[in-house]
Amino acid sequence: MSRREAMGLGGAAIIAAAASGSAGAAAPARPQTKPKPLVFAHRGCSAKRPEHTLGAYAKAIADGADYIEPDLVATKDGVLVVRHENNIAETSDVAGHPEFAGRKTTKTIDGQKLTGWFTEDFTLAELKTLRAIERLGAVRPESQSYDRQFQILTFDEVIDFTAAEAAARGRVIGLVPEIKHSTYFASFGLPMEDRVLATLAAHDYTQRNPVELQSFETANLRYLRSKIGKPANVRLMQLLDEAQVVPADIAAAGGKTTCADLATPKGLASIAAYADVVSPWTRMLIPLAADGTLGKPSSIVADAHKAGLLVRCYTFRPENRFLPAELRSGADENARNEAGSIAEIRRYLALGLDGFFTDDPALGRKAVDDA
Repeated sequence: MSRREAMGLGGAAIIAAAASGSAGAAAPARPQTKPKPLVFAHRGCSAKRPEHTLGAYAKAIADGADYIEPDLVATKDGVLVVRHENNIAETSDVAGHPEFAGRKTTKTIDGQKLTGWFTEDFTLAELKTLRAIERLGAVRPESQSYDRQFQILTFDEVIDFTAAEAAARGRVIGLVPEIKHSTYFASFGLPMEDRVLATLAAHDYTQRNPVELQSFETANLRYLRSKIGKPANVRLMQLLDEAQVVPADIAAAGGKTTCADLATPKGLASIAAYADVVSPWTRMLIPLAADGTLGKPSSIVADAHKAGLLVRCYTFRPENRFLPAELRSGADENARNEAGSIAEIRRYLALGLDGFFTDDPALGRKAVDDA
């Protein structure tokens, strides 16, 4: 991969400037209306199909998602593939492949010791022999019924699929790729960022249509900003984990800055120097009270807007077990609770969110459109 290829995105992105009114005459003032919050399909429609599969992305797009999310990790031969984690023990059938039994191992990733099979120990050709399975198992029986029907995808394949769906449906579908474990992959010679930029630059679709690059780390977003500037179709999104978590790149450098620190007015101002969007965990915006009900909202949304940032949040899920106590139904904890999920999303939208991630984009669409 050449430096020129990696830099290609910045030069290829289209900068659109629209002028209205006749020459010499001021255009009439138009009332400003806030755009509808955007619906981000978290790993596709992961409530109903195994995450990060063509099935999940197709369902999300059919259900009205504005953006679909491919999480990115790398293979042994340096290809970007779409998995939530590089540990594929829970999202693929690798455990049932005796030829790969010897690759089960234990690694420390972002400070956590994990046992399983890891994408960086497989070539793309080897990963293509595996099939995706539902990570939450019986919690999501509809999704589980699609186990082993879909292969592991490359980032290129997801972009091509999105372009095809956009052409077929006559509407723009955004991509919100998350760069996973950036510091970890760079530590053994598989840095992610230039690979991501080269892939985006190689596709006409991602040169012209909305892309939001996201990460829980901070240094890689700063690097991306320095590489691409501010193309009109690309935003950078800083994800914020639970309050006490120190981002992996900061921890690796010996820093102590937590996500709670980054969510203060001072921290948000620092994020605005390199990112366009901040996306905290939902419970940072409205924490749960001691009884499991939604508590008092924080000021993060208002503070972020003052800093010039758009605000998303993650992740809304439709099963009782994931909902605040007052919105659960009388059914068991794994039961789908569509009304409860829509009600929860609307409680958060009332804070002034610009978008949100949901495992069930159809419910997110209803929360936005039928309010």
